[in-house]
Amino acid sequence: MAIDAAEVARQLVDEEYPDARAAWLGGSVVRGDASSTSDLDITVLLSGPPAPMRRSLEYGDWPVELFVHTEASLEHFSEKDRQRRQPTMMRLVGESIVLLDTDGSGARLQQACLDEVAAGPRPLTTAELELLRYGITCLLDDLTDAATDDVRTAIASVLWQDAARLLLTGAQRWSGTGKGLLRELKSYDEAHGTDHARLLLAGVRDTAALVEDVDRILDQHGGRLFAGFSLAAQPV
Repeated sequence: MAIDAAEVARQLVDEEYPDARAAWLGGSVVRGDASSTSDLDITVLLSGPPAPMRRSLEYGDWPVELFVHTEASLEHFSEKDRQRRQPTMMRLVGESIVLLDTDGSGARLQQACLDEVAAGPRPLTTAELELLRYGITCLLDDLTDAATDDVRTAIASVLWQDAARLLLTGAQRWSGTGKGLLRELKSYDEAHGTDHARLLLAGVRDTAALVEDVDRILDQHGGRLFAGFSLAAQPV
């Protein structure tokens, strides 16, 4: 599938962006976990306008997401990824098939992104860690006090994600959202011989098991936090 998809993607780039310096095909098709509704995630490098921009279209029976950048805008969005510890841009370019490389920038930027993904995010600051612990502690209290199954499910669906982010970022690993968060969590489990992905997701339906696993994660970072927590506001 990836080879066929790459040919379609390469043809699209040739037609739409004949002046492109480089282009990469990333996402689920390249990872090997594409479904019947998966799209082609194509990043294109230009020297200037119309970059930066994003387009969604259909081409060759494929839904396509086009991310059109200059080197400056690639770095801008990579920095946003660093700040939120979710390497979306870096994975799209780094974990990719190079479709086009006219000046060496395709291979150079792919390797730079791969190196950064492998290095992981910067460590949590003390304030960031305490904020995560405090938020999760409050969710655990809300879960205990939940009056209905609907309320418990709503809280648990947020709690497992916040606990997963604490586990990952506390270990200087990348985080994510939705299915991306689950992929990162499974990767952590594979590396550490743990079972957090299954336990946290099962905990959305079995909240007692969820609380137990969340407390295990919190205990790695000092446990629950409420009394003594403070957060300074930005001056106005």
